[in-house]
Amino acid sequence: MLISPAFAQSAGGAPGFGFEQMLPLVLVFAIFYFLLIRPQQKRAKEHKAMLSGIKRGDRIVTGGGIVGTVTKTVDNELTVEIAENLRVKVTRETVLGLYKESAAPADKPKAEGEAPAEGAAAEGEKPASGSKLRRLLGGK
Repeated sequence: MLISPAFAQSAGGAPGFGFEQMLPLVLVFAIFYFLLIRPQQKRAKEHKAMLSGIKRGDRIVTGGGIVGTVTKTVDNELTVEIAENLRVKVTRETVLGLYKESAAPADKPKAEGEAPAEGAAAEGEKPASGSKLRRLLGGK
């Protein structure tokens, strides 16, 4: 007995190795491509376009979270004013994005004769504490 029965049974080759066995691998790769790889490439392309479009006067956020205004651009280097008369030089690659200030609706100036927002107190009137909570719970 030189050959064990287990080796003898598999000596005929591997029948059925074909498309059926490769299909799960192809599906997993397709899922990874459309859910992970492609969106990441799209974000990288948009970020690269944003970096090349930075100009003087833009407000930016750096990788360290510093917000400032671009005062000078030279090739791959930006001079950013982060406080009055305080300028730092950063490379374009350290910029995360353009800074967009979002003002809350209550902070926006109101037009003449415009009614206050729902739940907001009129000028000179103290807001009722917990009024929305009371309404939700059925109180007045």
